[in-house]
Amino acid sequence: MIKDNQHKFNRLRAFLDLLVLVLAYFLTFWLFFYVFPSDSVFGGSFSPNVTAHDYRLAVLYIAPLHLVMYILFRLYRPMRVTGRRIEALKIFIANLLSIMIVVVVFWLFVREYSTHFSRMFLFEFGAVNTFLIVLARNLVRLAVVKLRKKGFNSKKILVVGYSDGCMGFLKRVKENARWGYKVVGVLDDRAEIGTEYFGFPVIGRISDLKAVLEKNEVEEVFVTLKLRDYTKLEEVVQACEKAGVMTKFVPDYGNLMSNRPYTEDLLGLPVIYVRQVPLNDMVNAFIKRAMDVFGSLFALALFAPVMLVVALLIKLTSKGPVIFKQERVGLHNKNFMMYKFRSMVVQSEEDEKKEWTTKNDSRVTGIGKFIRKTSIDELPQLFNVLSGKMSLIGPRPERPQFVEKFKEEIPRYMVKHQVRPGLTGWAQVNGLRGDTSIEERIRCDIYYIENWSLGLDLKILFLTFFKGFVNKNAY
Repeated sequence: MIKDNQHKFNRLRAFLDLLVLVLAYFLTFWLFFYVFPSDSVFGGSFSPNVTAHDYRLAVLYIAPLHLVMYILFRLYRPMRVTGRRIEALKIFIANLLSIMIVVVVFWLFVREYSTHFSRMFLFEFGAVNTFLIVLARNLVRLAVVKLRKKGFNSKKILVVGYSDGCMGFLKRVKENARWGYKVVGVLDDRAEIGTEYFGFPVIGRISDLKAVLEKNEVEEVFVTLKLRDYTKLEEVVQACEKAGVMTKFVPDYGNLMSNRPYTEDLLGLPVIYVRQVPLNDMVNAFIKRAMDVFGSLFALALFAPVMLVVALLIKLTSKGPVIFKQERVGLHNKNFMMYKFRSMVVQSEEDEKKEWTTKNDSRVTGIGKFIRKTSIDELPQLFNVLSGKMSLIGPRPERPQFVEKFKEEIPRYMVKHQVRPGLTGWAQVNGLRGDTSIEERIRCDIYYIENWSLGLDLKILFLTFFKGFVNKNAY
């Protein structure tokens, strides 16, 4: 049967990952120093400053760092909710970031290591480790699937009530046999017995619950009542608990809630939050703000020469200020002035508000076309990040007049203002920039707000370098 002790299974997975990390490290050590010649690309030699013993000791720091990064990237969520390709991508990014952190730490604090500890060895370890971790995790998946096909590690379930939530649940169960759910049947008051939903039969009415539980070895009941049938909910739950069966609830108002709602205990009164916002937690908010401050300072130092050249080109090629300021809506619906490099001819405020920028727009300057296409025009927003009006990662801010328009047209549009707007975001790395669907962007923004983690922020930053800078929809 499916184990209820997911935490124990996660600890086992973490232990297996640690074993694979250590194995990958010493396999790379053997290949790098003893198999390939020291003058080849894939091989190296020891130095008086960093000996073989130093390399062996380094695994005590490098392996736990990788494990922490895996936790940040949520690589210990249940396998049934994580696809293989997404998991492999997360492992690759987590390993790459771990190696980069090791290189930076060596350079800042251990100078003899930064000079003599082979960076090529570290990146080869990253490649070997990525391959072995992905291989090991897929072997575990295959083993679990085979066990479930043979009837092991499966669970008999009963579905009570038919609703939109029921349809979504049964569809997912049918498409994901690897979950190990065996549906005994559905209890529904509005369909003939024998009717099938996605191949699962209706075997009785809701009032038959007690009899069905007595006749069948049901291990879990999924309550999927319609909203108008919630008067029966207490009776259903009591029948399940009397039979000693685990009860799970799939709400018929799921479209109104986050996919990760949570409860708060008010002196014994449970209160369900419609939406969980991890950044409301003070620790999470502090971590994100610290990353914003240090990240923006680092980016300003890195891009200072580019910003200086662009500023000079703007000044020399068109009349007007170098920096363009525009009012945008930010955290808690408060307006702020967002900075950009000016990419258009100077306009009155009324003309500027009239329309979006369109393809081949005559208002865009020559240098403006280039900096818009490459997102260089956004670099001054690093000062917005430093001042706390924006974040490095978050939903992109919009102008007040468009906010007023979209909040009436697009459900949940205003949810995006529960966090600081960002210089880049989940929508942007998924290609939703410029003239693209606002609805799709909001879906991405809400996913980010509800699922924020440091690992997700690092992933978005990483993907921004490959997907976020050049924008084919920027005019």
